Amino acid sequence: MDEPGIISERADIGPALPSSSLVEVLRWRAVHEPARRAYTYLLYGETEEVSVSYGELDRRARAIAASLQSMGLEGERALLLYPQSLEFIAAFFGCLYARVAAIPLYPPKPKDRSLSRIYSIAQDAGAGVVLTTAAILSKTAPLFTDDLHFKSMRFLATDDLKAGIENAWQEPSITSEALAFLQYTSGSTANPKGVMVGHKNLMHNLSLLHWKYELTRQSVFVSWLPLFHDMGLIIGTLLPLYGGFPDILMSPASFAQRPVRWLLAISRYKGTISAAPNFAYDLCTRKIPAEQRALLDLSSWAVAISGAEPVRAETIEQFVSAFGSYGFRLQTFNPGYGLAEATVAVSVGPKAGLPVIKNCDRKAHEQDRLVRAPGETGILTFVGCGQTWPGHRIVIANPETMGQCAPAQVGEIWVSGPSVTQGYWNQPEETEDTFRAYLSDTGEGPFLRTGDLGFLQDGELFITGRLKDLVIIRGRCHYPQDIEATVELSHAALRPGCGAAFSVEVGNEERLVVVQEAEQRTGVDAAEIIRCIRHAVSEQHDLQIHEVGLIRPGSIPKTSSGKIQRRTCRDAFLTKRLSVWQALTIPESDGR
Repeated sequence: MDEPGIISERADIGPALPSSSLVEVLRWRAVHEPARRAYTYLLYGETEEVSVSYGELDRRARAIAASLQSMGLEGERALLLYPQSLEFIAAFFGCLYARVAAIPLYPPKPKDRSLSRIYSIAQDAGAGVVLTTAAILSKTAPLFTDDLHFKSMRFLATDDLKAGIENAWQEPSITSEALAFLQYTSGSTANPKGVMVGHKNLMHNLSLLHWKYELTRQSVFVSWLPLFHDMGLIIGTLLPLYGGFPDILMSPASFAQRPVRWLLAISRYKGTISAAPNFAYDLCTRKIPAEQRALLDLSSWAVAISGAEPVRAETIEQFVSAFGSYGFRLQTFNPGYGLAEATVAVSVGPKAGLPVIKNCDRKAHEQDRLVRAPGETGILTFVGCGQTWPGHRIVIANPETMGQCAPAQVGEIWVSGPSVTQGYWNQPEETEDTFRAYLSDTGEGPFLRTGDLGFLQDGELFITGRLKDLVIIRGRCHYPQDIEATVELSHAALRPGCGAAFSVEVGNEERLVVVQEAEQRTGVDAAEIIRCIRHAVSEQHDLQIHEVGLIRPGSIPKTSSGKIQRRTCRDAFLTKRLSVWQALTIPESDGR
């Protein structure tokens, strides 16, 4: 295919489109193909559906934008508090149409763990308005009465606007460098970071994805990914509109409750492209029985994107084995790597290319060297996440010396190119540290420091670990220090600053483990302590703990300056070198 740019004039793609912003793209589609269906949402993940055309989406976006303009909010930030719905998509485009930076979030519930995070984000962004539905507004508005920032904010129910207000919309001047939206990264509630995604970043990343996956007007996307996360928003929602092909949506809950719904939708609508974290493919393999598989026809599926968490060779092998008889092909799997700071995607594999898998020696890898495994034992298997694309560069750097690593050496992944975003909102020091890295040996830069570890081989990127100790469970990132803080406050017998949270692989899936020092006093019930820990982490982080290990005081690995050594603690836990006096592993049925 030709290299990426604007969508070219081809019969299967359609006429050339303007590409400076998604506002221009949707406006063009609304004028030239107003009745063409843009999005279809499956209620309860089944056959009952609602849909919206390009013309209707444009009308609703103009109505929302006109309302925002009448409130004098152009150039401001807006919180979007919606469940998975077409109304969210209309609100997101409404913000684009008004030159208001949207902040996609999920609506909170009373006593919900996300409420404090929403408070922090609203304050950090200086948001001036909350967009939501009338039903959600009536339920959530009282939750914000105690927050000083929210008292000065305005609320807009986007499904209850004045008839004909769309005619008052004034198209704003939008430059390619202007801010499109803020994507707040999952993680620390005490210090949320809003990634500033510009129109240029967004359009460049979309054009590359469209080109790399060889998408056409005949493509069909099927997605259950959350709309307020970067992969679900950009790849699962904005990419189909950019390419002018249908998008079939359902809620994450519908998929989790009955995974076969995802594959049935691909079969029913002849889906050609879909995306999910590794756990979703594994869940389908384990939870979809033979009688449900018999209903599937996956022969139309051409691109199965796997990203947002480590991609596992075992999952690929097992999924192909389970669904190969129903039309799924090995070359359909397309592992990729990305992060919000680079808009969404950094590297992807070619369409219909076989996954690249490398077996490396475990001991050599522990020394950050890549050596081909000599036999069948002591092997680490890594799945390639594709190659970078035109105009971008990936280098592997030593995170301590900041120099470029030698070939076959593991280091931190650094990225440069037009898809790298503008930095973190209102956090100049964090932006400087993360987005302004230069190689110490050549002076080249600036690069985005991803915090992920990996290596390059023949241009293929392989991910080996996480420099920042992030815990990634089912595609969602959690900062271990947040979990540790929750744990130590859950029971009086737990010693402050003496716990570690990390993930381990269990059954081809990442699971959470907590190790915590506890006083062994008379009358202290270890089982009760563990129950308190489990309850607190579930309530505050929406996470199930696979195993809790209570250890004796003074036995947690720390540096000389008193910092918890999480990687050392994890290794000691796995090799049973920790002094655990009480532990509890959650049965599989409880840990789902």
